[in-house]
This record gives sequence, structure tokens and C-alpha cells, in this order.
Amino acid sequence: MELALKICSKISAYEHLCVYIVIPMWPEGVPSSAGVQEILFWQGQTMSMMYQIIGQAINKAGLADTHHPQDYLNFYCLGKSESSSTESPLQTCNSSENRALGLAQKHRRFMIYVHAKGMIVDDEYVLMGSANINQRSLDGSRDTEIAMGAYQPTYTWSGKKTHPRSQAEEHKEMTGHLMQYPIQVNKDGKVTTLPGHECFPDVSGKVLGSSTNLPDALTT
Repeated sequence: MELALKICSKISAYEHLCVYIVIPMWPEGVPSSAGVQEILFWQGQTMSMMYQIIGQAINKAGLADTHHPQDYLNFYCLGKSESSSTESPLQTCNSSENRALGLAQKHRRFMIYVHAKGMIVDDEYVLMGSANINQRSLDGSRDTEIAMGAYQPTYTWSGKKTHPRSQAEEHKEMTGHLMQYPIQVNKDGKVTTLPGHECFPDVSGKVLGSSTNLPDALTT
């Protein structure tokens, strides 16, 4: 939320700020399980809240005709896609986990899990830490966390004038691993799934999750 508010302050000052956030395609675990779906649900709600606040700031600044919330904020994930193989996929039993494995072997596309906690600002300043955004890390009386910062003014974004590039083509070998997170955002900041892709391919589970009856303490 602090990032969205910082973006809004820049919009109101008619200054530009781009924020790129890399997250796992889904949290650790089975994407269709109740716990993971609950986390994905609140993740989607957070994304929507951030984009809607930015959309409101754009409208208030009179920039709605020329600017879009994704001009300022974008979410990415990491994955790997390989070209088709002539080898037959391994035989698996009929459990849902093994069916997902068989589909992954067939289509040769995989999620790369992101566990790093870091921030890079203008290719000049990097902040790396161990804390997660959960109760264990942020309570102050449980896990011990550490962070470090480094400054390299010689290597700056202003000298390169480039932005992150992503790719996601089915059944083709990728030359990189950065992919835009599978959501779409309208000009008002409303977040929805991509048309025809409500669930993750191969492994199922809704991209924007679903609310469950699990206690909040189990997903924080």
C-alpha cells in the first residue's frame, strides 16, 4: 500500500514513478488447496486496492485520457517454458498432483518460485532482507530478521533508458523468465483475470483465489 501511496503522490505532483513487483505465480503449496486459494484471494484484493487508488489519483490529476494505472504499477512472476519435446511424458497415476505433473511434462512450462525479498531503485540502490510480509516476521517478538542496503551510483537506470521486458508464449522456448502476472486491469483499476484464463494452466486453482472459511491466522 505504501508503494501505491507513493505513486499517487508523484501523480499529484505530475511526476512519473514506475514500480515493478515480482511475486510467485502462486504461494508455496498446491494452487487449488483452500489455504493457497485464501492467500491468492487476499493478494488479488491487495492488487485491486492498489490499482484503484492509483486510478483515482490519475482521474483527480486530469490524466485519465492519456494514462493508465499500469503505466505506474505492474506485477510480474517468473516461469520457464521449453520447446516441445519428442520424448513421451512419464506415466503417472491419477492423483490430482500427478495429473498436474503430467500436464507440466506435456506442455513443458513451469513456475519458478520467488522467495527473495529485495528492492532495486533506479538501478542505483538495492535493499535485500529476510523478512516476509506476515505475522512471524513483522510481529517483532518472533523471528529475527536482517536487511542490508547497497548503493552503486555508477550503474544507473537513467543511463540505459530501458524498462523490464517480459514474455509468455505457449509451447515456445523462452529466452528469459520474466512474465507479466496473469491479470488485466482497467482504467479505473479494477483487476480481473485474463479472458478464458480464470485458473492457472496445468495445475488448476483460481488466479485471483477464492475466500474460504479458514481462520486468518492460518494464512498470515
